[in-house]
Amino acid sequence: MPQSWQKPLPPMTEDEVFAALRDCFDPEVKLNLVDLGIIYGVSLAPDPDSTAAFPRQIATVTMTLTTKNCPASGLIMEQIHNRLAGIQQISRVVVDLVWEPKWTAHRISAAGREQLGI
Repeated sequence: MPQSWQKPLPPMTEDEVFAALRDCFDPEVKLNLVDLGIIYGVSLAPDPDSTAAFPRQIATVTMTLTTKNCPASGLIMEQIHNRLAGIQQISRVVVDLVWEPKWTAHRISAAGREQLGI
């Protein structure tokens, strides 16, 4: 067996994707997107174009923004794409921007509230 051969990495879990998204921050609030509560869900599906030797997944992130006119929306979505595209098991990232349910400050996690001092 050649030394260059490597066993494929195990598929990502939704929890691992959420953990990766904690590296992405709202530039105005200075809080990660998960604790801010704008990431509503993550789903993973096998990429039909990947091979059995190197299986990959399509990650779909369902999210909202704090307001429809959020000036940082492009930067936030770019962060999500860049962070997840850097993960070997993910072949494609889809961001599904939704407006229902509407984001409110009640969606901020306990850790986020502590960090913001509220």
